[in-house]
Amino acid sequence: MSNQSSRRSNIGPAAAARRRFHPAWAVAAVAFLALVGSAGFRAAPGVLMLPLEEEFGWSRSILSLAVSINLVLFGLTAPFAAALMERFGIRRVTAIALLVIGAGSGLTVFVTEPWQIVLTWGVLIGLGTGSIALVFAATIANTWFVKHRGLVVGILTAGSAAGQLVFLPVIAVMVESSNWRNASLLIAAGAIAVVPMVLRWVRNSPRDLGVAPYGAEPGDDPPAVDTGTRVNAAVRALQVLKRASRSRTFWALVAGFAICGATTNGLIGTHFIPSAHDHGMPTTTAAGLLAVVGLFDIVGTILSGWLTDRYNPKILLAVYYQFRGISLIALPALLSATVEPSIVIFVVIYGLDWVATVPPTVAICRDAFGADGGIVFGWVFASHQLGAAAAAFAAGAIRDATGRYTIAWLGAAALCTVAAVISLSIRTDRNERTINPDDALVDR
Repeated sequence: MSNQSSRRSNIGPAAAARRRFHPAWAVAAVAFLALVGSAGFRAAPGVLMLPLEEEFGWSRSILSLAVSINLVLFGLTAPFAAALMERFGIRRVTAIALLVIGAGSGLTVFVTEPWQIVLTWGVLIGLGTGSIALVFAATIANTWFVKHRGLVVGILTAGSAAGQLVFLPVIAVMVESSNWRNASLLIAAGAIAVVPMVLRWVRNSPRDLGVAPYGAEPGDDPPAVDTGTRVNAAVRALQVLKRASRSRTFWALVAGFAICGATTNGLIGTHFIPSAHDHGMPTTTAAGLLAVVGLFDIVGTILSGWLTDRYNPKILLAVYYQFRGISLIALPALLSATVEPSIVIFVVIYGLDWVATVPPTVAICRDAFGADGGIVFGWVFASHQLGAAAAAFAAGAIRDATGRYTIAWLGAAALCTVAAVISLSIRTDRNERTINPDDALVDR
């Protein structure tokens, strides 16, 4: 035992720095692929909504309800998933989540009643995707990296966008050329295919390989988690929520991120394709435009991670939200039966801004709440999905009541301005990267 301890002590930060390739990057690469594989369903509702509506005669409100339940569970699962990763390990939780996504998507091909689509789309896929959502990216970055954390969060967050880019046009073509069931099976296969790589390459912490986190210096040990491995994961998640909820910073993040979810996954992600179809645009063309959003999302999110390592994150958030609001104001006038340069400009701008909000939000959670930062971000992300769910359902109801989405687009634009103002009110200290969790109870 002493010899083993001696060998491990020799593989400290200095030895890790001498390695040409730190294992953190291998873990991040597989995490990226896992996020790509789990992103298939994020691209699906907008494409599958129309064929389901045509085959079963279900209203758009019913289908929007299934998406809304998915988005709620997608968010509410996140903080508990973060606590489960602390208790049972990143690898195990991630593999199970991918299998649940695959099961939910695979079972969708057998649905014949509305409650069944709610069960598969809403419950199963919601729980699975919620367990390997953006909180997964934050956990990987905070566990495996000290240097370039913001950049890594940006890259991993871009994995979901890359998944959308990969799956969306393929799903659209499959729906047009064969049927929606084949597309659903493709989503299931994409999630399950990543499981062996997760089991082979992902490790729960650098200590499992006898190395320090990437970029760590002597004395740079991550803040200890008070009870993370000793208490029930649900209890830990609720304890963190209780502590964080005493801070105005937490509520500012919650409000802003709820609006973020409403204006991305809830509105554009769910209703852009049906709205474009209402204007006479073919589904495959609209899906191609949404894929362009995914392409530029990759660029924008990675750039945002780089900027977060260098600039005040609350200023970045305010800028991102305001640009998004301006874009949404213009959207009703840009939609038509054909692809005009103006709509291309919209999707490029919206893509750059899509989840650029994630790296600065993760940074603020880490700065303000220290060791609790990952679970706090899980709760903030829950608000993101509650906002998305509300917007997905509300936009569908608005479309059913008025025959168009204009009120939804303009209302979302106004909310973006509110989010920008809220972001500027956030108080955090960029000079202190981590604090004792108890200190987060006092606004800073």
